Amino acid sequence: MKDTTVTESILYVGCDDRSIDLFESQYHVPNGVSYNSYVIMDEKIAVMDTTDPRVTQEWLDKVEEVLAGREPDYLVINHMEPDHAGNIQKIAEKYPKMKLVSNAKVFTMLPQFFDFDLTDRTIAVKEGDTLTLGSHTLQFFLAPMVHWPEAMVTYEQSEKVLFSADGFGKFGALDAEEEWTDEARRYFINIVGKYGAQVQALLKKAATLDIAMICPLHGPILKENLGYYIGKYLTWSSYEPEEKGIVVACASIHGNTKRAMQKFVEILKEKGAENVVFFDLARDDMAEAVSCAYRYDRLVLAGATYDASLFPCMEDFLYHLKIKNFQNRKAAIVENGTWAPMAGKLMKAYLEGMKNVELVGDVVTIKSSMSEKNLEELNALADALLAS
Repeated sequence: MKDTTVTESILYVGCDDRSIDLFESQYHVPNGVSYNSYVIMDEKIAVMDTTDPRVTQEWLDKVEEVLAGREPDYLVINHMEPDHAGNIQKIAEKYPKMKLVSNAKVFTMLPQFFDFDLTDRTIAVKEGDTLTLGSHTLQFFLAPMVHWPEAMVTYEQSEKVLFSADGFGKFGALDAEEEWTDEARRYFINIVGKYGAQVQALLKKAATLDIAMICPLHGPILKENLGYYIGKYLTWSSYEPEEKGIVVACASIHGNTKRAMQKFVEILKEKGAENVVFFDLARDDMAEAVSCAYRYDRLVLAGATYDASLFPCMEDFLYHLKIKNFQNRKAAIVENGTWAPMAGKLMKAYLEGMKNVELVGDVVTIKSSMSEKNLEELNALADALLAS
């Protein structure tokens, strides 16, 4: 179990969800996910965000327990996505004197999700505004399109705690024994990846603050080596590779393309390549394949022609790369087709629509199954990739 201690006066009231299979109905989460929420105890009490409706009663019970008979004065809403805002109406009805604190866009969205009277219950804040609880002072910073337009983060000045909304979050319940980086990367690239420029803008704001601790809405509380986590976000949001390596993304129908690419992986390794990762796009986790494509500096697309177009899993992979602003990489193409190969042309068109993606080597065309000529071409392609 990850440490959920924040400080003596800032208490964790989030919940793990191990029963969820797909986050946002598309991302596999074999180790579940956490919905983080916090309570700041002071002369006045602030609850920092709610949770997903999947854990409503567990969360309300935790909040009630830490309040110990007191009532909260404020609910701070950093993000309106339902996995964090899903219980706003529940807690607002339970504590009718509690004020809702957020920005104007949040209060525009609230009636779209809930049906309760907001009269005299809202406090609208703008960039840099503060709210004093007693010894604690909250300061608010807008974070539009990270990754919704209403998102903001809250900085507690006295204990130097950044409540970072979806920033610095990861997949996985808090009781999952796993490293932060891989699932944080998969989370960031697939959910926030399109908005690199907006994340960079938020990081510039964060750089002006003295941050001792980061409290995200998913994943563990970050207390040490904050430079590491911020550095990862700087890399991911700038679309630069983290390290040298080659992702081989394969879309094979009957297995011939896959066998050729497995041989290609062997060739790369025999020639000294390190960090070669193979994905069978029809079977492997798509979000992980997308995440790895961002992690490494080179990408090989290997796809079969299907109905004069791309095999659907390759189309899906390239669609995800495109909408997440994939850029600044080297790429190579291998196509397969029995009578009218089209995959190479179509994959190339996708790459040409991406920023600063350089095609390496010649397109290799396999006619059904790999030939001796193809083996020579794959060796030449390996050389070109390794020289790039």
